[in-house]
Amino acid sequence: MKSMGRSFSNFFFEYETPRQVLVRNRRVAIVCRIIQLGVLSYIIGWVFMYEKGYQTVDTAISSVFTKMKGVAYTNISGDERIWDVADYVFPEQGDSSFVVMTNFISTIQQQDKCPELPDGKNRNKCTSDTDCDEGKFKRHMTGKCVNSTSTCEVYSWCPIEDDRQIPDPPILQTAENYTLFIKNSITFPQFNVVRSNLVETVDQNYINSCLYHPKTDPQCPIFRLGDIVERSALNFSEIARVGGAVGVLVDWDCNLDLNLRHCKPKYEFYGLYGTGKNDKGEKPSLGYNFRFAKYYVENKVEKRNLMKVFGVRIDIIVHGRAGKFDIIPTLTAIGSGVGIFGVATVVCDVLLLYLLPKRDYYKNMKFKHTELQEEKPTLPPSQIEKELPK
Repeated sequence: MKSMGRSFSNFFFEYETPRQVLVRNRRVAIVCRIIQLGVLSYIIGWVFMYEKGYQTVDTAISSVFTKMKGVAYTNISGDERIWDVADYVFPEQGDSSFVVMTNFISTIQQQDKCPELPDGKNRNKCTSDTDCDEGKFKRHMTGKCVNSTSTCEVYSWCPIEDDRQIPDPPILQTAENYTLFIKNSITFPQFNVVRSNLVETVDQNYINSCLYHPKTDPQCPIFRLGDIVERSALNFSEIARVGGAVGVLVDWDCNLDLNLRHCKPKYEFYGLYGTGKNDKGEKPSLGYNFRFAKYYVENKVEKRNLMKVFGVRIDIIVHGRAGKFDIIPTLTAIGSGVGIFGVATVVCDVLLLYLLPKRDYYKNMKFKHTELQEEKPTLPPSQIEKELPK
């Protein structure tokens, strides 16, 4: 019981510290200080200043509203027309992803019988009616081969759309002067912070006269379409002809330890896909296009204007991140930094114990070897040994 009591007393009232050996070696000392200085620079420069490891972080929930403005004029074979935002934006709800039409192929059609267009590879070529079996090709065929085109007659919307030649230059080349207005609102729910890209310096008078420029007007929410494409490293003339896609990144990186006025967005532009001219090798399915139709009745006959639309697809992406001081991540960062300081000790021990010429001497100084000698058993003296004189 006394032994157990003494053990508990030693455990609670004694402190053990590791033995240290002071080594006067300049090379090892310099290596140790360089490593410690590097670790300290990493902790202060990277963890605390750049990564802000003393902050707790929250991501944003965002909403985007867009509005295009601009008017285009075309004169196609004497047919003059004005195009406004209701004609060239798809869809028209002002979403964060939409298409601005820059080129198109228009075909007036009605349901009738007409020959297919030659595909240029003789895959739909026919020489007799027997080559036009129903169901052989994509459209519903009548079973008749039209000699003038050497293709099968089909029952479809006629005439068949001919999209082999894309208009060049683009019909709506002036679309580069359209303007895009972006209204973005974000919230950081953990910090109960709500912000808009219409910051304190942006008022109605400023919006009426500004145009985004990364240096002179970095907070202007109005962008010229041609500038968006060019800043995405794409060529507007080529993109307008065959279509393409660009991404507009609205980046919020807010330090909430500062005044909330400093929480402002930055705009970046990326070419998502284009014509593939800068790529090595020929790429399939280049550009961007889709079809839609406007239906009407003329002389009691249903007709439609089929449009194959080429345009610039714009995807607005919002990335939001906010940080604010918190004691828990601060202590975690400090603790991990203190642990990394142990790297210097490990490296210096390797130098001392395995690489330097006097490594055996350092081993003897660092480690204390003890050996426990075994006790030899003693037998009781015999009767003769007891009777012998001392």
